[in-house]
Amino acid sequence: MSSSQPQSQPQQQAQPNVFDVLWEDRDVRFDINVQDMCMRRGEKVIDLLDSIEDTKGNNGERGRLFVTNLRIVWHSTSMPRVNLSIGFTCVLNIQVRTGSSKLRGPTDALYILTKCNNTRFEFIFTNLVPGSPRLFTTVMAVQKAYETTKMYRDLKLRAAIVQNKSLRLLPLEQVYNKVDGAWNLSSDQGNLGTFFITNVRLVWFANMNENFNISVPYLQIRSIKVRDSKFGMALVLESSLQSGGFVLGFRVDPVEKLHEVVKEIQSLHRVYSTSPIFGVEFEHGDNPGNIEELVIENLPDDVDIVEDDEPSDAFAAYFADGNKQKDRPPVFSEELGLAIEKLKDGFTLSNLWEVVEHK
Repeated sequence: MSSSQPQSQPQQQAQPNVFDVLWEDRDVRFDINVQDMCMRRGEKVIDLLDSIEDTKGNNGERGRLFVTNLRIVWHSTSMPRVNLSIGFTCVLNIQVRTGSSKLRGPTDALYILTKCNNTRFEFIFTNLVPGSPRLFTTVMAVQKAYETTKMYRDLKLRAAIVQNKSLRLLPLEQVYNKVDGAWNLSSDQGNLGTFFITNVRLVWFANMNENFNISVPYLQIRSIKVRDSKFGMALVLESSLQSGGFVLGFRVDPVEKLHEVVKEIQSLHRVYSTSPIFGVEFEHGDNPGNIEELVIENLPDDVDIVEDDEPSDAFAAYFADGNKQKDRPPVFSEELGLAIEKLKDGFTLSNLWEVVEHK
């Protein structure tokens, strides 16, 4: 195997269609290929950190860590095919605790507890550069920004999005059109309401009850069509399977106006698919370096990657508490008033309750 150490970073790849399932922020993946490490449309590298150790799965291995607006990507410097992709949706808890690094010894490390497909994984990252808090501050700040911007990415029903008949705009949102007299056809008699068409989503609310509403990001729209219904010609939106696979019908009179509205939505949808807005914004307190000039390089030619159809067990080391060989001895818990298994070092009952609340 080559000992070269390519200067690599996820770059803009030949882009997948925006209608494809967005997995980057919603999945935990191990040893992904170079294409999957690349940025999808709308994904941006927020910070790049060299000399980061994957202390739990690759202790003693120096690597690079990228924080994007959708996920955390780590790869080994010497073997880029050894890597991780951690979507922010999967993150349950982030803490700074003492870890044991082969390269630095006992030191503060970033512990990330995740859940993906009903399986929990724990990741521990150690910054091998003494005195630098960027690993902790950046990951925690971006995770918080991600959690507070779900309206950009998720379909929402009956949310607090309208106030006094006006749309509560998101920070990067612009209203392009307001359509009065739009009927929601979800019930037998229909509900009269108002449509807002913006650069990131469609919002409808009932005129009689603004809490009866729906917000549909362009990211979650599979198709926009005009179809005949028992109410006449209607705008039909089909949402992605990821968002529930809803089929939503709306009537706008007259028919000429309906076609104009559909044409406008389709146009904005195409624009969005070219450059999606995920809503996660972050400003550095210090200069992290010129990230934009860094590009990913192909793996060395003398590295043979063997494709194996058998399921990989590369993730086994990351199972939460996966190195536990037997039950820990029981101890008396004053908080609960009963005997419990001794908690793992660094955990408290409060931590465990926080995890439960995030399920």
